[in-house]
Amino acid sequence: MQITDVRVRIINNESKMKAVTSVTFDNAFVVHDIKVIEGEKGLFIAMPSKKMATDEYRDIAHPINVEMRQELQECILAKYEEALREADDSTEHV
Repeated sequence: MQITDVRVRIINNESKMKAVTSVTFDNAFVVHDIKVIEGEKGLFIAMPSKKMATDEYRDIAHPINVEMRQELQECILAKYEEALREADDSTEHV
């Protein structure tokens, strides 16, 4: 399974959530609402989740092995950094 597209929506506020992304796999399947979060050790991704009756949150889609999670995180964070650079470039030319 190949990641064929990553779309990033930057969140411009002071919260720990920095962006929301959508990732397409094999030009055939998309997962929305993967979040880019600023943690104590740097940026990481949080998979889409829903609140359960117990007030816990459970992922509704997620990688099932470390390799896929790492590939997904690296790809998303690279696209996030690219989107930040593009946003900076567009504000400099205004």
